[in-house]
Amino acid sequence: MSLTPLNAVSPVDGRYRRVSAPLAAYFGESALIKYRVRVEIEYFIALCELPLPQLQAFDSARFDDLHRIYRDFTQEDAAQVKAIEKTTNHDVKAVEYFIKEQFDRLGLDAFKEFIHFGLTSQDINNTAVPLSLKEAWLEVMQPVLGQVVTTLRGLADQWHDVPMLARTHGQPASPTRLGKELMVFVERLTKQIDLLAQVPFAGKFGSATGNFNAHQAAYPAIDWVTFANRLLEDRLGLQRSRITTQIEHYDHLAAFCDGVKRINTILLDLDRDLWTYISMDYFKQKIKAGEVGSSTMPHKVNPIDFENSEGNLGLANAVLEHLAAKLPVSRLQRDLTDSTVTRNIGVPLAHTLIGYKSILRGLGKLLLNEAALKADLEQNWAVVAEGLQTILRREGYPKPYEALLTLTRTNAAIDREAIVAFIEQLDISEAVKAELKQLTPYSYTGIKLH
Repeated sequence: MSLTPLNAVSPVDGRYRRVSAPLAAYFGESALIKYRVRVEIEYFIALCELPLPQLQAFDSARFDDLHRIYRDFTQEDAAQVKAIEKTTNHDVKAVEYFIKEQFDRLGLDAFKEFIHFGLTSQDINNTAVPLSLKEAWLEVMQPVLGQVVTTLRGLADQWHDVPMLARTHGQPASPTRLGKELMVFVERLTKQIDLLAQVPFAGKFGSATGNFNAHQAAYPAIDWVTFANRLLEDRLGLQRSRITTQIEHYDHLAAFCDGVKRINTILLDLDRDLWTYISMDYFKQKIKAGEVGSSTMPHKVNPIDFENSEGNLGLANAVLEHLAAKLPVSRLQRDLTDSTVTRNIGVPLAHTLIGYKSILRGLGKLLLNEAALKADLEQNWAVVAEGLQTILRREGYPKPYEALLTLTRTNAAIDREAIVAFIEQLDISEAVKAELKQLTPYSYTGIKLH
């Protein structure tokens, strides 16, 4: 049975395939094989450029032929590797044999025993996986996250001067501005994105137990540590972990997962706030022709995009948390628990991408209902009490906080008239009374912070 959206086990590859599809080029089984082939080829070319004595005769003009082995890698090539694996029962060895077959095809069979020379599987896996993760993040994920931040910043600028009742503990609090509240998320996201950018994508490359045993035995005069550093850092764009066991210790990968999780948590917080503002009628939503909000209630326009985002970001974070906790832990010099886990790195990124795209759709549907914000402010004149009692403190008025406490902590409605009446009976100058009367729920919004 071929995979379709109707029979996929995971909605990532089913219902949401249209969103997650760009990540298949980095995290599918075929993609993993392609990245392994790429690492093997680049390693072989680096050996030629040393040069190893046995590879001095290799014509550097043929490097382009080698590059094409992975650049032109096809699904048929991937299927060929999987066919070899049925015999080897070893996925990386199957890649080695596949490349040797390509060398035979290219008339390079005299050099093929230097494919995978002195290496263990994790020298390939622990470079292929972080390389795929790096390129997926920079080429797919980060641009979409950037769109989210840019869109939020645009809405914050658009609604820069819109006064809004703040709610702390869910209760009416000192007024704020809608634009500033969105800028809170922009600043949080920007800082975490900058922090995440400081986490290197690291790989391991050092043979069976990290000591270059085989390399040193065969060519003791070569500085293999410098060679490996240059291979990973200059050719593949990864930071090489210098002292390792058989596997990468994954500490940087764990930090990356934690960083993405924090970004997702901020966006999940945004989802819930916007969902709440919609429920408060602060926002209406653009209606798309043909869409149905409820199977029984025709009037409903549900905030489904923010709900979808919240759900997918929650799933992503659950997997990211497991990756961050599990991968740095391995028994002695290596166990296989990391192998199956690292194959799932694309899963949380797929859910994250779905979450980001859903936020973008939701933000694009928002229609400000300024009348609702104004009505909320009008019904909550008590929130200027903070400003009133603070000015009275400045003036040396006796027990101003307690005076406002008596006024506001009642079940009686506190409106403009009640506030003005309170001010009028105060034993203060007319100038200070005039100053106090300038405080309204619409004007008492503090400093413009952006």
